[in-house]
Formats: sequence, structure tokens, C-alpha cells
Amino acid sequence: MRISLLFMALFAAYSSYAQDTLSLLFAGDVMQHQSQINAAQRGDVYEYDECFSMLKDRIAAADVAIANLEVTLAGKPYSGYPQFSAPDELAQALGNAGFDVLITANNHSCDKGERGILRTIRTLDRLGIGHTGTFRSPAERDSLYPLIIEKNNFRLAILSYTYGTNGIPAPPPAVVNLIDTVQIAADIAAAKAQSPDVMIAFMHWGEEYQQQPNKQQKTLADFFIRHGVRLVIGSHPHVLQRMECRYDADSAAQSVVVYSLGNFISNQSAKNTGGGAIAHIRLLKNDTGLTIDKCSYQLVWTYKPVTGKRRRFYVAPVGELENNPAFFTNEADFFKMKDFAKNMRDLYNKENSSFPEAAPQPNCE
Repeated sequence: MRISLLFMALFAAYSSYAQDTLSLLFAGDVMQHQSQINAAQRGDVYEYDECFSMLKDRIAAADVAIANLEVTLAGKPYSGYPQFSAPDELAQALGNAGFDVLITANNHSCDKGERGILRTIRTLDRLGIGHTGTFRSPAERDSLYPLIIEKNNFRLAILSYTYGTNGIPAPPPAVVNLIDTVQIAADIAAAKAQSPDVMIAFMHWGEEYQQQPNKQQKTLADFFIRHGVRLVIGSHPHVLQRMECRYDADSAAQSVVVYSLGNFISNQSAKNTGGGAIAHIRLLKNDTGLTIDKCSYQLVWTYKPVTGKRRRFYVAPVGELENNPAFFTNEADFFKMKDFAKNMRDLYNKENSSFPEAAPQPNCE
């Protein structure tokens, strides 16, 4: 009897401490300007795997990795700005790099009309990459939204909305999720009915090239958190905006707001658009509930060297390369990256809340 009671006590103690862990990785805008399409072309096929090679291990190591796909996969003829249609190989490379979900609700969702919306969905389905934000019809939205992801005994509900579609309406019956707080409240209620451990909202919002979130962003972030969404992740400005880990009265991390992750990969050249950040968030779950255990960021920069008369594009980890000028084909590129890193750290050191920079990883080159 004593042994049995002791076993029960030990089991109860273990259960109270046993916990599940989930690591999340969020990346910003995946762009495809014409120069990137040209650089990827190899005859009749396109090669994008090298673009993400320096970060592949870190992306793949996350339990769930998510990025904003700010292009359509509408097929040929491929095109860059202002109306994007990227080769399917771009999405394939993102999947190969370890991304599990791509967000499709953004201001370029309707760039190629109905074909762009439907073929993007069809291509991501064929590649086995999760996605949300655009739908073939209202009936499909009703059946598939919010996107539910299950991993490591966690159940995630993923929401996604955009401020608009550059004045091009979604052609019926296709649907692009637009920011509408009445609809969002109904969607959150529907998500809660599916008993998720955590709800995550991806917001395409704010003002381009502005490093401060505007009033609408802050109001919407508070709206989501008030309605029980724990993580709010932003895109669209193409520059970084602050990251906040918000705490409750018991000093427990209760929610996260990332106003803008900037560009994950692009050919933009305006000030501070040369890169972005990856947000890393770790969740813990035990019998007492879910905790946001750890938040950190990693700066990334689009490195565009010319080798063998061909321009190439790489997402480069700033922390691993900023003290290695020999890696760069010319000194100017190295100092452009250093300038970007200084500007972004100045912003984050001043404005981030409990969201530090992640330590560099060795051998990421």
C-alpha cells in the first residue's frame, strides 16, 4: 500500500511538472521582383533553394514555421512589381527550407485576378504547404477557416487578414480575408469553438516604409488580445516595427505583438527595406495551461552578389556574418548590411519589450 501511495504521489508530482514544448518561427514578406525571377531562371526551370540555404537549418528546426507569401502563383508569364506572378519553384523552395504555412491574404492577393487566387491555392495544396487567407469560395472558407495546425500536442488556430488588395476586388466566388472587426469577432468565436491552445492572427496592415505602427495597428492589436488571441504577427510596411511581449499582473508572458517583420527576401532598395527579422517564440503547456516561455528575434538581410555574371539572392543571417567581411564579394555589400543592422538594432533596443536578439549560430554560412 505504501509503495502504491508513493507511486501515485510521484506520478502526480511528475504530471504537474510534465509539459509540452512548441517552437514557432515567423518570417516577413516573401517578394519576387523581376530581377529575382531572372536570377532564378535556369533554362526552363527556376532555382530558389539557394536563396534560403543559409537559414534552412534554423527554419527546419522550428516545430512550425510561417511566412507571408506576398506574390501569386498564377503561372506564366511570370512578373514582378506591380502585379506579381512568381514561379511555383519559389513556393517549393520555401517548403524545402522548412516553412509549414504560407499566408496568402495581402495587398497583392488579387494581382492576377481569379486565376492568381485559385492557382496559388491549388499549387500550395499540391506541394503540401499549409496556407490561409484566400479561398476558392465562401463555402470553402467556412469549412477550412480558421486553419488548424496540430503539433507536439498543441492545437493552433491561425487567422489572417489584409487591409486591402490594391483596389482590385476579389472576383466572386473567390474570397480574400479583409480587415473587418465584426467578421473577425465572428471568426474568433468560431476558432474558440474548435478548442485551440492558442490563436495566432497574421495581419497585413500599417503604412509602407514607416517604422512606427499607426493608430489602427495598435487598436487592432489590442482588439485581438482582448478577444483572446495570444500572438499577433504583422507584415506589409516592408521595414521593421517593434516587437512586444506583454505581461499580466503575475509577470507571466500573456501575449505577443510583432507589428512588422519587414522583408524576408526582396529586391527593394529604399532605406531599411533590405532585410527584416525572424521572430522565434516558444510555447509551453502543462496541466495549468499555456505559457509564452521565450521570445527572440534574428535579423536577416537580402544579400545580392554577382557571381559568374549572374546576380544571386540569399537570405543572410546578419548575426553570423556581420563580423566576417571576407564572406562578401565586395566591401560595399558588407557595409550595407552593417548599416541595416545598426539601424534595426537602434530601433529594437529602444522600442522592443522583452524581445531580445537571438544569439548567433555557428556555421550558418
